[in-house]
Amino acid sequence: MNCYPITRRESIKKLLKISGGFALTGVMTWPFQKPLSARAGSINQNFIIEGIGQSKESSVKTLTRKVFEATGGIQQFISKQDVVVIKPNISWARSPHLAATTNPEVLEAVIELCQEAGAKKVRIADNTIHDVRRCFAVTGAGMVAKKTGADLVYPRSSLMRNMKLQGHRLDVWPVFVPLVEADKVINLPVAKVHSLSGLTLGMKNWIGAVGGRRSALHQDIHLTIVDLAQFFNPTLTLIDATRIMIANGPSGGSSSDVAVLNRLILSDDPVAADAKAAGLFDFRPQDIGFIRLGHKWGIGTYEFQKLRQHKVII
Repeated sequence: MNCYPITRRESIKKLLKISGGFALTGVMTWPFQKPLSARAGSINQNFIIEGIGQSKESSVKTLTRKVFEATGGIQQFISKQDVVVIKPNISWARSPHLAATTNPEVLEAVIELCQEAGAKKVRIADNTIHDVRRCFAVTGAGMVAKKTGADLVYPRSSLMRNMKLQGHRLDVWPVFVPLVEADKVINLPVAKVHSLSGLTLGMKNWIGAVGGRRSALHQDIHLTIVDLAQFFNPTLTLIDATRIMIANGPSGGSSSDVAVLNRLILSDDPVAADAKAAGLFDFRPQDIGFIRLGHKWGIGTYEFQKLRQHKVII
């Protein structure tokens, strides 16, 4: 049974019908600001799965599939006829080996799993920092879309709508509409260091889900991250730590900035996913401001040890 009676996409349509449409400058209040237990997906298991490839030869796509199998299968979260939006981090026009962006092999595997579960449509959406066409080309996302038939959603002003975020710092902000129209959303960030926030993981990935003057979001960055995280709270978070950026983040640019870990972290709790991933960089979860605040404000828990845990090794 779904946790709310109509999908996000259906509710958007209802609001549009009621209002007769809204101008780009209009403000839209999202009606389903529910806690994680009510919004994470069709079921809420409170789990965290760690996938480990034992060697550099371990297949990234196989590891991705095995991690989802450990939850009981992606069909528990993705239903037939769902419109699914996957939010990778492809903000920078960087080759995948530089770990500035989501591994395209992980992205491809997740798309294929959603399609096998019967998704009506799978879309890739990110509001990039570098030129979007270059980002799609250089990161491999464009090739993945072509290979799988997934839609690449190009960010543009007509797809941004001012919405009431009801955050601690952010009130009204332009939101990338496909991410709230979707029936299900999978957050698919890459794990890396960040000069301002310490780390960029799942919750920070939502900065790529909005428009507006995003440089202003880096003021009080931890508050901003948590405000966005409580608004976009996804069905699942899959953190790509196949390669992680350990220096000069978030954009990097040198292979010396990268460590190959061959790991994935999957959870239905966005705070727990980030908390687990923080350990890959030798941080305690409570040492990272947005993880600490996400726990404090009830978006999830950084005590990931209390969740149902499973480790997949191939």
